[in-house]
Amino acid sequence: MDVDVSRRGPRALVWRRLLSPGSEYFELRARPEGWELAGSVVLVDNGLPHFVEYTVTTNAAWETQAVHVLRRSGEGEARLQLRVDAERCWWKGDEEVVHLRGCLDIDVACTPSTNTLPIRRLGLEVGQAADVRAAWLRIPSLALEVLPQRYTRLTQTRYRYESNAGRFVAEVDVDAHGLVTNYPPGWERIAVTGD
Repeated sequence: MDVDVSRRGPRALVWRRLLSPGSEYFELRARPEGWELAGSVVLVDNGLPHFVEYTVTTNAAWETQAVHVLRRSGEGEARLQLRVDAERCWWKGDEEVVHLRGCLDIDVACTPSTNTLPIRRLGLEVGQAADVRAAWLRIPSLALEVLPQRYTRLTQTRYRYESNAGRFVAEVDVDAHGLVTNYPPGWERIAVTGD
């Protein structure tokens, strides 16, 4: 998964939600010092409409450096901005989010895009597995939790994803960029820019 996105501009795609109505427009953009993942998600949660816009910036090793989220609903809007320093401390403004210390990845609950972060960062060979500790951003509440996860590379394009001590397991298909093409029961890709 060493495809160079930077030569062709951003990689754009659309995912469709499978469990409930919704979709996402997403772009993966190369930056001089790393990557940017940006998405706009429309979803229904407990019968209510929500719009979520997010940007995640990483360094060249695919480690999260900053997260910006805007969530809108009929009840108003909420924003969250996080930054991660060189010691892997997570900050919301001037306040450290202490329980996230040491996490390398953000996992934004309303999108499959953030699965790309550990997939690219770990660089697993087929048959290898690794455990990660992600900062899980719940949507629509914007609450932050630590979520232990495990990735096992089953084939060149398929990973088994486990979280919550194996209480959730899914087989996730990805493309050459490490972006999800199929993530049952949650998402499927329905459109993408050309390779």
